[in-house]
Amino acid sequence: MTTRKTVSSQTLQEQERSRSERPVRRSVFRRFLRWGGFAFIILVAVVFGGFLHFADSITTLKPPAEPKADAIVVLTGGYQRIDQAVELLRTGAGNRLLISGVHPTTTPSQIRKLTQSPVSLFNCCVDIGYDAIDTIGNAREAAKWIHARGYKSILVVTNNYHMPRSLAELKYVDPATEFIPYPVVNSDLKTTNWFTDPNALRTMVSEYVKVLLAGARNLTGLGRPLGLRSREPGDDPS
Repeated sequence: MTTRKTVSSQTLQEQERSRSERPVRRSVFRRFLRWGGFAFIILVAVVFGGFLHFADSITTLKPPAEPKADAIVVLTGGYQRIDQAVELLRTGAGNRLLISGVHPTTTPSQIRKLTQSPVSLFNCCVDIGYDAIDTIGNAREAAKWIHARGYKSILVVTNNYHMPRSLAELKYVDPATEFIPYPVVNSDLKTTNWFTDPNALRTMVSEYVKVLLAGARNLTGLGRPLGLRSREPGDDPS
């Protein structure tokens, strides 16, 4: 009889202890969900706010009124960029031009004909870079060219939406050089209702994500590809 009472008493104590622990566990779990939800909302707000700032800076980005630098670098991706860069060279905005990231099958003669440029201008003052395969490669290729010629200031020609990431990569590999943005403005992104255009919106969101990834990569130094078709002695893949 005594044994039954003892067992029953222990069982009741265990049940009471279990009941007292459940509210504590639920309270901790609920608190975790609550703060996790707050953190998620804040994160979404920061990312969305950053996107709005990015979009505003892109759509209002304008080239300098009187561009002038030691030289010019254009990042390939469309002949509109190259046309603008060649025109800057022709008008004396820079002393020399690097066209970075050209496909290996494209010849200088083809580029010259497409831009309707004089042979003398290409022969004296235009260099073609075939090694870069992405924006990181553009930055490395440009940095080698800049250091080899001792330039201190560079006009960077690329699309307006591509400019923030291009400057970030260039400054990462060559912080000593002054890079002056010369955006080639995309008319689709200049319109006030670009966010209703699926193609323009897709371009903006995609580039914003790439900017965030590039910032994280440059901050941590992790996951940086070489971005070049070939690798020479001394190239640092990190």
